[in-house]
Amino acid sequence: MLRVKNISYQTSGKVILENVSAEFLPGRLNLIIGPNGAGKSTLIKVICNQLKPTRGDIFYSQKNLSEIGIEELAKKRSVLSQNVELAFPLMVREVVMMGRYPHFTGKPAARDEAAVEEAMRFFDVSHLSERNCLTLSGGEKQRVQFARVLSQIWYPYQDETRFLILDEPLTFLDVHYQFDFMHKVIHLLSSQDIVVIGVVHDLNLAAKFGDHILLLLDGKVLSAGNRNKVLSAQNIQTAYHLEPIIHKQDDEMHIFFR
Repeated sequence: MLRVKNISYQTSGKVILENVSAEFLPGRLNLIIGPNGAGKSTLIKVICNQLKPTRGDIFYSQKNLSEIGIEELAKKRSVLSQNVELAFPLMVREVVMMGRYPHFTGKPAARDEAAVEEAMRFFDVSHLSERNCLTLSGGEKQRVQFARVLSQIWYPYQDETRFLILDEPLTFLDVHYQFDFMHKVIHLLSSQDIVVIGVVHDLNLAAKFGDHILLLLDGKVLSAGNRNKVLSAQNIQTAYHLEPIIHKQDDEMHIFFR
């Protein structure tokens, strides 16, 4: 489990997050949604230790983030940030191998090589292995980054929970690969020892795939829970200032706007 408790963050006198608490459990797809400026990416950065909260605590399993060393954290937690751009002409395989850096010094072991191969195969980029990453399309680059972050936590770590944190992972992907990626993440969750937290903008994708949804507004938690609770007409109208039409049939939910 990953738990955030009473998290607040402010910078230059502006409050970005205010008293945010949430629990993200393994084996479920935890999604964070909200309008622009709601504090989604800031919360992700605080969770990942890229920003220090003004107040509050983050717990990885039962351990306070402040007590976890950088090396240990890198071996069990992987992060895909927004707009990951390469400045150098690295081959795809080299980029994916970067995910294994926390696990070896000097030369990668056979275990690291295998993780890279399997992660590339999982995200359908094996055929791009020897391509210069700078020559790839936006969608191809994104899939390579998926393989990189997954290779980092490909193997269980000392019987502990692994953590995969994704900040707007569907950027640059067409509809086919958006759904393909979400289905692949669902497949990963079958192992039951991975906590996945992702930021998405598409409410219909959140409705289709999200097991637990956290809705932020103005740096505060507007609602948290399952899709039926969070994606109510009232919550959507409050957060997005649009009047939704919510259609439910069997186990499916579709959201339209007038």
